[in-house]
Parts: sequence; C-alpha cells; structure tokens
Amino acid sequence: MKVLQSNIFSQIPRNQQYEELGAPIKKGDPVDDLSSPESIKSIERPPLRKVDQYIRAECPCLSKRATVAVLSCMGFIIMFGMRTSMGIVKLQFENKTKVWGQDTASAVESAIFWGYFITQIPGGLIAAAYPANKLFGFAIGTSSLLNFFIPFTYKYPPFIIALKILQGLVEGVTYPACHGIMRYWAPPLERSKLATLAFSGCYGGVMFAMLICGVLVDYLGPMSPFYFYSVMGILWYLAWIWLVFEKPSLHPCIDTKEMMYIENSLGKVSETYTPPTLQNTPWLTFFKSMPCYAIFVANFCRSWNFYLLVLNQPIYLSDTYHESIETNTILGALPHFLMTIIVPSGGILADRIRRNGILTTTQVRKLFNCGGFGMEATFFIVMAYCNDFALAITALSIGVAFSGFAISGFNVNHLDIAPRYASILMGMSNGIGTIAGCICPYVVNKILGEDHTIEKWREVFILSAFIHYAGVIFYAIFASGELQDWANPTVEEEKQWNQMAETGNIKSSFASRNNSMNYGSVDKQQPPRPPLPKQLTIQESSLDNSVSTIPQQIPQNIPPSQQQPVATNPFLGRITNPFRQEPVQPQAQDTYLYGTVEDRTY
Repeated sequence: MKVLQSNIFSQIPRNQQYEELGAPIKKGDPVDDLSSPESIKSIERPPLRKVDQYIRAECPCLSKRATVAVLSCMGFIIMFGMRTSMGIVKLQFENKTKVWGQDTASAVESAIFWGYFITQIPGGLIAAAYPANKLFGFAIGTSSLLNFFIPFTYKYPPFIIALKILQGLVEGVTYPACHGIMRYWAPPLERSKLATLAFSGCYGGVMFAMLICGVLVDYLGPMSPFYFYSVMGILWYLAWIWLVFEKPSLHPCIDTKEMMYIENSLGKVSETYTPPTLQNTPWLTFFKSMPCYAIFVANFCRSWNFYLLVLNQPIYLSDTYHESIETNTILGALPHFLMTIIVPSGGILADRIRRNGILTTTQVRKLFNCGGFGMEATFFIVMAYCNDFALAITALSIGVAFSGFAISGFNVNHLDIAPRYASILMGMSNGIGTIAGCICPYVVNKILGEDHTIEKWREVFILSAFIHYAGVIFYAIFASGELQDWANPTVEEEKQWNQMAETGNIKSSFASRNNSMNYGSVDKQQPPRPPLPKQLTIQESSLDNSVSTIPQQIPQNIPPSQQQPVATNPFLGRITNPFRQEPVQPQAQDTYLYGTVEDRTY
C-alpha cells in the first residue's frame, strides 16, 4: 500500500526542524521562528573544559572556521619550513665541511618522501575513521619533536636518513587529515577559500624558511634552524589542541548562528552514514574514474615543480649566477611570497565565480588549474634561457605566482567529486605526487652530473615545463567538478543505517533561505516550503510526522498543563521516535477518534 506522508514538517520554522531532528533545545538564545519572535532558544553545546572557563577557545576577530583554516596554514608553514631548512643548511654548511657526497645528499633529500609516500593512503583511511583534527595535530607535533634530533645526527648519514623517514611517515597523514577537517568545517561555497588558505601554508613555509634560516645560520649557527622549528612546532601543537575541534557541534564556544550555518550548508551526511573503511571504499572505482586520474596526474605534475624548487632553488641560483647567500635567500623567497598571496586569493575568486553562477564548478576547476600550470610552464622556459639574475628571478616569481591559482583547481577537486572519500582520495593523489618528490632529486642530479652549468640547469627546467604542459592537457580533458555517482551511499548502506523503519529520505534536507543550489552539498534540494500557518503553535507543529493527513483546522488554545516541551519527549520527534509506524489505512473519520488524535501530544 502507498505510504501517506505529511508535509507538516516542511512548514515548521528552521529551528523547530532542528528540534524535530532531535537537537536538544533550551531557553537562552534567539531562534528563527517568525510566528513567535519573542521565543528565545538555543542549541545545547558540549560542556566547557576547565581551560575554557578561564580563557575561551577562540581567536579575536576570527570565526571558528577561519580559526581552523589559519591554524592549519600555520601547521603547514612549520612542516614545509622544516623541509626547506635542510636545503639551506646544506648550502651554507656543506660547502665548508663536505660531510656528504653527491649520492648521500640525494639519499638524505629523498628520504622524507619515502616515508611520506607510505602513509598517504593509510592516512586517508585513518582520517576518515578517526578525528582528523587530532591526527593533523599529532603529525605536526611529532615531526617537530623528531626535527630536534637532526643536529645530533648530522654527521652520521644513516641516522639522519632514518629520522627523515620517520618524519615522512608522520607527515604523510597531514594532507588527508586536512581534507578530513575541511569536510566538517568548510561550507560548500567557502570550500575553495578555506582550503586554499590552509594549503597556502605549504608555500608560505618555503618563503619564511628562506628568509629566516639564512639569518639564523649567520647569527646562531648552522644548526639553529632545526631547533627553531622544533620549538615553534611544539608551541603550535599546544594552540591547536586548545582551539580546534573535530566538528562545529563539538566546539563548546562556537556561536550558534555559525554552527547552524555550517551544518545546514553541509547537510547531515557525515552523521547519517558510516565512515569509509577498507571494506566499503570503492577502490576499483577510483581507478576507473577519469576525474580521479585527472587529480592524480595534476598532483604529480605540481609536486614535481614544487619539490624541484624546494630542494634545488638555492643551489640553482648559487651555481648559475654566483650570488651571495643573503641575496640568494631574500630574492629567492619572492616567488613563494607571491604564491602565498595568490593561493588564498585564488580560492576567494573561485568561490565568487561559482557563487555568482558565472561558471560551473567544472569550468572553474579547469580554468584555474590549466591556467596556473600553463603559465608556470611558460615562464619556466623563459627563465631557463635567461642570462641575467634579475630577469631570471622575475620570470621565476611570475611563473610560481600563477601556479598558485592551480591550487583552487586540482587541490580542492576531491571535495567536489567525492566528499565522502575526500581524505582517501587526497591520500592517494598526494601519494602519487610524493613519487615526484622521490625521483626528482635523482633525475636532477643525473642531469647535472658533477658540473652544475647553466646549460644543464636549462635542461632541468625545460623538462619541468613539459611535465606541466602534459598535466594541462590531461586535466582539461578529463577533470570534473560534479559529484560522482559512485560517491553517493548505496542502497544497502541506507538500509543498514535506517534501522527504525524511518520513511522518506533519511538525509537531512535543509535548504538555504533563498532555495538556491547547494554547490556541493550531497543533500538533495527540496522544493520551497509554504509559509507557516498563523494558528500553528510550537507544540502543535511538533506532531509526529507519521500522522499522514491532518485536518486544516488545528485545535487552538491548548491548556498549559497539556503542553510539553518537544526536547523532553524522545517519542515526539520525526527521527528520535523508535516505535513510530506509518499508517497503512485511511484515517478514521469518527469525530471522537479525531478529537483524541489531534488534542493530545505523543
């Protein structure tokens, strides 16, 4: 028989909808209830920790989601600063001591990438199964602690290689964990802005390392950068565990309006379906999906050029133009400074274009990614044929700056095509990108040989340019910004979760106020809701959704003694009532029965 459904739930104001879904409501804050503007309610939050009773877990002038993005950015600054400092210390220290040979230097430089590669995919699974914020903080904090021991093993290459591998193992989970964090904290229309702000720390870390490490080495000794980043990493970790939580609903100090905005825009999918595991993840589908391949290829191409500059830029400028160390580090930081600005700016621009409907998500991703890659490759070729230091730095700066727009392309694309598996896909694509970091030092040293001439460096940068051109072509053909069919939950998953015979769509269906498109939220858009009837009170509007048809004239003036707060009755809500059954026969028309059904609360 056809199940009859009531549309009374769609007529209840949004805050009462949260009440229907089981969110505890208490007096104290305003709600979105146009029928009773004098009513004051709020969503109950977790209890304050002891530290929150003295110092609230918040940053002045920053929203909680912006705080998450800024601290993620600072974490990446520390992580990539530790990587870049190795190249600068080697440039200033190795030229005098000659502790390492050419093969040893290549092994040390690539050691961190071997460990980094191993934990990429496991990191994606762990980030999907456990709190991603704790995983991210643990990775940066542990890597900072390991960095403290590098000066003691610098003259013993096997030990320093072991330390770098351990650093790579823990750092390998950072990118997947960051996507796992943004899954809960980044609204769809702010996805590019918040994600690119976090990832801009990768390039800001290179810039700050080039500026700071040279000064530290000159004044405090060649090993001072390792101590500096270790201390900064530990301090950052303390701030991270204080200010960042897994999701908005677990933050004890978040504003109710911000929490409702984030969760309403993202939907309740993360609470509705079980997280991806090794068994239920569609691994084979990943390798059959061309949009996934587009992200993998783009990540490899970008990683090749990025790690080429991180590991070899100071040496290239020193070998080719014989500039002083101070000039090398200061001007060498300029390209990465521009990219640090361009990456979050490109994210804001990408979101604005999508929000205004100028281009679709797919068109935005392709435009930003291919444009950034293509311009960087072109200016790499220009730089390769420059014979003047100023022109070479200018070409390098412009090319690297343009590549910052590509981060709003492939690096956010995981959340577009498969938000459920974003952390796993990020782990896979970043693992493929890490392969570039593993083989790049060997290829560069093979091309350069013992004589680092300008002609040999020209071959290195021309090769990098053509790798980028290949990435442009592949991404332009196969990339997509649309949610893929295989990323939706299966029928079996829906049945497995829907244990209490709940009818209708088990997903949250909160639409935006203007009923506009949700831009990436996997919840289906619902039709506009009719206005709330004037005679519908809060108590009457919370009738169980199992009542199939409700007469137009709802009884009014219910005595206060018969009214119950909705939040205190677990059998009243649409989802919280475990014994609810849908009617399977027409509603009785008997006057006495009608009165008993409509006049009492469940």
